[in-house]
Amino acid sequence: MLRAAGRRFLRLGLEHRAPTAAVAARGYHERVVDHYDNPRNVGSFDKNDPTVGTGLVGAPACGDVMKLQIKVDDATGKIVDACFKTFGCGSAIASSSVATEWVKGKHMEEVLSIKNTEIAKHLSLPPVKLHCSMLAEDAIKAAVKDYEAKKAKLAAGNAETTQTEKVASA
Repeated sequence: MLRAAGRRFLRLGLEHRAPTAAVAARGYHERVVDHYDNPRNVGSFDKNDPTVGTGLVGAPACGDVMKLQIKVDDATGKIVDACFKTFGCGSAIASSSVATEWVKGKHMEEVLSIKNTEIAKHLSLPPVKLHCSMLAEDAIKAAVKDYEAKKAKLAAGNAETTQTEKVASA
């Protein structure tokens, strides 16, 4: 009898809840919850692949760490794929997920114009979570910089090899 009364008591509290109460109680917009519950493009590429750029950034103040990788088609200069791994809060995970979605199919110059304010606005991040969107912007820039550094190093290595072959054949 006590169990039955307890169940009725517990059911009463659940019946009066609105279906969106869980989202409202957390204080996050439904897009943040969606990208947190169903993150897009989680994973990693081989960091030694010359077509892959890796951006690893962190925020010491909150402990969030974000690794964002892009895979670039050398012929077109377009980003053909992107992935991330993030250790942090729901806003950091959502920001990473959105960033990977936004960079796919764009040229390198285009992705550098993605601003943290656009990510924050899209996710409706509260002011206390703006650093998460800043991390995403920084990760994109770091990934592009890493890719370009690999490309320059590869070009320098090819130029050096060509010079060595010319000297050897002379």
